[in-house]
Amino acid sequence: MNQEMAVIMAAGLGCRMRPLTEKIPKPLVTVGGIPLIETMIQSLLKRGVKRIFVVVGYKKEMFVYLTEKYKGLTLVENREYKEKNNISSLYAVLDRIGDQNCFICEADIYVRNPSVFQQEFASSCYFGKMVPGYSDDWIFETSGGQITGIKRGGTNSYHMTGAAYLLRQDLQVLKREIQSIYPLPETGKLFWDEVMDRLLYRIKISVHEIAVNDLIEIDTLDELDKIRREVIGVKR
Repeated sequence: MNQEMAVIMAAGLGCRMRPLTEKIPKPLVTVGGIPLIETMIQSLLKRGVKRIFVVVGYKKEMFVYLTEKYKGLTLVENREYKEKNNISSLYAVLDRIGDQNCFICEADIYVRNPSVFQQEFASSCYFGKMVPGYSDDWIFETSGGQITGIKRGGTNSYHMTGAAYLLRQDLQVLKREIQSIYPLPETGKLFWDEVMDRLLYRIKISVHEIAVNDLIEIDTLDELDKIRREVIGVKR
């Protein structure tokens, strides 16, 4: 594998998991005794990723220990996390990325199967899981193996799982687009995936299919309780 880098976005408030996140940022919530963000970091390091940038904002000081624990990990501050969506986290790290293939990951993901990161990726891709029936979650529209749309809501579609892999040349296209549109007032409302959606005519990106439980996004206290019980083998 070529040398690679990663961006992990960990700046958000985690409002849907209050009151727990009033004391601790969501990425540091533990499952099986391990903070969510560390399940991602460990998986990336196991792959051989040499540079990891963790973009922090809310309770940023609580992430400092990661720089002492993991070689090659750097914290980058997003000072706009309260006012803008996660496009601001990518913007905060733009000057650090673009010269290598790159994983872009959310920090509130429990990596249940680290082997999903151990494959070769011939093209840029989003990690996605097929979900039957209708969902109002973020989904990918596809045609001929390529993503043709990224949006909320779809039936029998691949769902976003919080991880993507961009080849260097595609990352540079995304980087230039964010640099171009970021000064616009409306840009602050965007998720970075919505910028990618606008670039699908220029960037060929596919779905890397994974199993439903390989990567698990935890949004609520009930979801946290459920996965904790599953990990330790406790049933209600």
